Amino acid sequence: MAVGILLITHEGIGSTLLAVALRLMRNLPLACEAFDVPFDGDPDSLLPQASAAMRRVDSGSGVLVLTDLYGATPSNIAARLARLGTPVRRVSALSLPMLLRVMNYADLDLDDLPAVAAAGARNGAITDDA
Repeated sequence: MAVGILLITHEGIGSTLLAVALRLMRNLPLACEAFDVPFDGDPDSLLPQASAAMRRVDSGSGVLVLTDLYGATPSNIAARLARLGTPVRRVSALSLPMLLRVMNYADLDLDDLPAVAAAGARNGAITDDA
């Protein structure tokens, strides 16, 4: 069984990153879904939908939740998901390099993937003189 990946982001971010990752890789090795949170979304009313998305990607090995901005509504929904019983790890500052790195380490377990995700974000940020 493999870890599921759930992107919980402000609207338009997660679904777009997932579409780009799918286009680049052609086939994602991990079950992945985007849950886009409307800007005026109520966390209490969105929690059941986020929970359903989490259950869809969970094959029994837990879910890595990637969020765009720590402390914002999507991240807070992710924190609440972690209290529902499914093993969940949350990583913020979602980026395309982060998502692609996670997909390239699909064989890792839930306890190891957060560090891989964070490294993808760090190593994906390059400064040059171009």
